[in-house]
Amino acid sequence: MDLGSEERFAAYIEALASVLGHAGRARRLRDYCTGLVLPGERKSAEPIAARTAPGRVAAQHQSLLHFIGNGQWSDEKMLGKVRELVLPAIEQHGPIEAWIIDDTAFPKQGRHSVGVQPQYCGELGKQANCQVTVWLSVANHFASLPVACRLYLPKEWAEDRARRKKAGVPEDIRFKSKPQIALDLIRRASEAGIARGTALMDVDYGRDSRLRAGITALGLSYVAAVQPNILVWPPGGRPKRQGRPLNNTGRRGEPDLISAKELALGLPKSAWHTIRWREGSVGWLSSRFARVRVRVGYNRAIPELLSEETLLIEWPAGEDKPLKYWLSTLPADIAFRRLVDIAKLRWRIERDYQDLKQEVGLDHYEGRGWRGLHHHATLCIASYGFLTAERATIPPSGPHSSALGQTSALPEGYRPRGSALAA
Repeated sequence: MDLGSEERFAAYIEALASVLGHAGRARRLRDYCTGLVLPGERKSAEPIAARTAPGRVAAQHQSLLHFIGNGQWSDEKMLGKVRELVLPAIEQHGPIEAWIIDDTAFPKQGRHSVGVQPQYCGELGKQANCQVTVWLSVANHFASLPVACRLYLPKEWAEDRARRKKAGVPEDIRFKSKPQIALDLIRRASEAGIARGTALMDVDYGRDSRLRAGITALGLSYVAAVQPNILVWPPGGRPKRQGRPLNNTGRRGEPDLISAKELALGLPKSAWHTIRWREGSVGWLSSRFARVRVRVGYNRAIPELLSEETLLIEWPAGEDKPLKYWLSTLPADIAFRRLVDIAKLRWRIERDYQDLKQEVGLDHYEGRGWRGLHHHATLCIASYGFLTAERATIPPSGPHSSALGQTSALPEGYRPRGSALAA
């Protein structure tokens, strides 16, 4: 007989508690994740305390703040346990196909929250005072699961000893660019033995040749969005001076280099094909694409020339120019529709962010420290993982939605047995 959602949630939290390192932390884990999963407009510590222990809000609030902000438990071990529990449910619907890199921002007031400063905020679409976190999600066509998250620490923060100390930034954390952080996350995921997929990234990451080279060195393929001005040798072309460092923005000594946009505009009509890749909410998604085998002129700091890659180009009907470009190291003979389908699978991480923020309060953390921010993000992933696993239990013929949270996985009055919630 199938257990109900309450029993499955209790079993899930009990399994997660096994990596906390101290039995006394289990109750706080259960309370915090319960607050994240239950309906509610705010998912920071105080509202969670009010909902989970209405008779002792102040004490519960302090207990949860300590657990999140100061608790000496490992995010890495917790995320490893989440993967162990959730990925099998996702993989019942197909193997992992993609590792998706991206970042998301949390708008903030003031200047004391760790890593906060005026920088580009995707949520607002402009420069704003915010924190930025870099993420890695694994995905197939059924679902996705974030497996790693790390705060981007701007150089001003990384070099400010006083602010670092006050926010509890670990000594070994130094300034790294977002692509460098992304490569670290990918490297650790590879070392952890997570089922491999094709690395997908938007243009902010895809244009970084060091990141692309690093992914290749790890034995992973990628489909990376790139800018239309990236320089390539067209089919059959290659550098005239072997071993010479190349400049991605100039053509000195290499007159055969052309931009991806020039190459696209020069393709014959026969190169363009209408491809549909998946069924959306209002029908099949489709557009016009072309693909060409090219070699890429890499940055001077990376003198080696990588093998041929596929340049994938999207030029929707009715547009006066191509709109999107990708470089792919997937096999040259991959089916055209499959190549487009994988490139477009990056939408999964956008859904992750939407559900993490709307359903479990990823952007509701109000603390200022490094540890608290990462602990909160980890438990948001854990709670999101439970919701994802619950969705995986719905039979194909049953009612379902690509969004997780139209209804809560737990009843609003849920109280775990034997916890402080009932006090």
